Amino acid sequence: MRKIVAIMLILFFGSILFSGCASMKGESTGEYIDDATITTKVNAIIVEDPNAHYLKIEVTTTQGDVVLQGFVINRDTEAELVTKIKKIRGVKSVKSLLRIEDK
Repeated sequence: MRKIVAIMLILFFGSILFSGCASMKGESTGEYIDDATITTKVNAIIVEDPNAHYLKIEVTTTQGDVVLQGFVINRDTEAELVTKIKKIRGVKSVKSLLRIEDK
């Protein structure tokens, strides 16, 4: 668990270092940092969920719109994740492209 938290912190601070590149994409630095913060919080929710497979879910956040791609074990897990993610401050929408994992 410590290893995952450390990785998330490294990713968060790394994204802040590259926030200067955000202006090239038409985003302000504040928007880019907000997206990085949202992504970090979404990843934390996924890590804490015992039914979610963290390494099989990719999170992309663009201007507050979150997209989830990957696999979950069932639709209940997907619905629970989406509900929690929608409660994060700054999230405008959540699009789930998650698929059910074949066993």
